[in-house]
Amino acid sequence: MHVTLLYFASLREALGVSRESCDLPPGVDTPARLRAWLRERGGNWATALAEGRNVRAAVDQAMTPVDVPFRDGAEVAFFPPVTGG
Repeated sequence: MHVTLLYFASLREALGVSRESCDLPPGVDTPARLRAWLRERGGNWATALAEGRNVRAAVDQAMTPVDVPFRDGAEVAFFPPVTGG
């Protein structure tokens, strides 16, 4: 499965990348599994996407639960919670 990944705000700064395209291994088909797979890169990836860190996900520009599968060709975005005021 091939997806486009987007990283916003403090995640973009911590990871040093705003966008990438990835071919995912079998079984990596939800935002939660994708996040776990990205943590395996280690270093800043493990820290920025660590369990317990508040990171939101959107698939194809719509907020989604982390356990809902996405399709081949999806755009998956990760970002910290946003507050306004």
